[in-house]
Amino acid sequence: MARIAGVNIPADKQVWIALTYLYGIGPSNTYQVLEAAKIEPTRRVNTLTDDEVSRIRNVIEAGFPVEGDLRRQVSLNIKRLMDLGCYRGLRHRKGLPVRGQRTHSNARTRKGPRKSGVANKKTTTK
Repeated sequence: MARIAGVNIPADKQVWIALTYLYGIGPSNTYQVLEAAKIEPTRRVNTLTDDEVSRIRNVIEAGFPVEGDLRRQVSLNIKRLMDLGCYRGLRHRKGLPVRGQRTHSNARTRKGPRKSGVANKKTTTK
């Protein structure tokens, strides 16, 4: 089993699919990595030699922020927005959608489960 950037990539998959298991490497980036490492994208991971795995590892380390470094960079960007107090930072701070989505009827993923209570229910009196 190949280990790249601290992640065990699955051995029975094609190389271009297996590399997408790394955070920060998508399908288009896998083709760039494999082209630079001179490896056929449709080969299986278990058929790669140690030299080929090390070439892939070197290309990724040289040109792509992945895993911990990328997660740290993203979290610092969000923290910077929150410290500035800009609109996007306030939305992050409140746990609401950041990119302009509606919140009246949707956004349950960001808002969490519905809060039932007297304030949220419409009361009718006769």
